[in-house]
Amino acid sequence: MLNISGISEGFVLDHIQAGMSLRIYHDLKLDKLDCAVAIIKNAKSNKMGKKDIIKVECPIEALDLDILGFIDHNITVNVIKGSVIVEKRALTLPKQVKNVIRCKNPRCITSVEQELDQIFLLTDEKKEVYRCKYCEEKYTNPNRRK
Repeated sequence: MLNISGISEGFVLDHIQAGMSLRIYHDLKLDKLDCAVAIIKNAKSNKMGKKDIIKVECPIEALDLDILGFIDHNITVNVIKGSVIVEKRALTLPKQVKNVIRCKNPRCITSVEQELDQIFLLTDEKKEVYRCKYCEEKYTNPNRRK
């Protein structure tokens, strides 16, 4: 049995799709934070079969919930203070994501004006479709849970 000790202050990202924890680690820039991070891959789950879990010992303010909601809004965020879960946050799809994905349209203004922010707006919540703010190029999350 694997044993990872608890954390006194921080957060636990639970119900991550199996195999997605390293992408989330990099997208949230957890490698840039000066804090302890534990990644548990392929843990057994009654609900999902297998899942990943990330434990981070640092204040919740360091986490960008919009990026996390964009990556997978089914993830559960458990906020921990004094070694106890004090809050469970549900994620939602953000209405806008900025500088997370890049527009693939070669004629888009962001291809020419590279200093422009890459902004995508949520256009279809059911299908989780985002479109580029400038050229309306469609982006569908390839890792979307069915």
